[in-house]
Amino acid sequence: MSKGAFMGPDRQAWLDSFKFSIPLRIRYCETDMLGHVNNVSYFMYFEQGRIEYFENLELSDDLFGSRMVSVVADLECQYLAQIYLKDRLQLHVKSARIGRSSIDIHYALTVEGELKAAGRGAIVLIDKESGRSAPLPETAREALRKFEGPGLEE
Repeated sequence: MSKGAFMGPDRQAWLDSFKFSIPLRIRYCETDMLGHVNNVSYFMYFEQGRIEYFENLELSDDLFGSRMVSVVADLECQYLAQIYLKDRLQLHVKSARIGRSSIDIHYALTVEGELKAAGRGAIVLIDKESGRSAPLPETAREALRKFEGPGLEE
């Protein structure tokens, strides 16, 4: 798979498909000596957005409860243009695919509507007691389908 293939050929159509976003305030400590956002900060933004996305869908108990925990199985970022300290950053998050025990999440970082970075990653639901992957609860599947629309299932 080529870099950024998860976005498809039409990046604007991909960006328009997001239904959830949050503003992010860039902190000085997240930048380098030239005022660019440091590459590791993007992954912290993805984490923050992922958590807020799940909270917005009221899935925290299903995915981060007393018996289950969600772990990041893989995560990637495509850096498309530089982001600076004073930029008004917006993070878009969506579920792109639901597997048996995993969710593929997509991320888009924009400044004034311009795509600056894109990411994707998979989270896997783990049973704390066994340490093994566990099926996503039907309540979580239904909430994701209702919010994102049909076509999430593998």
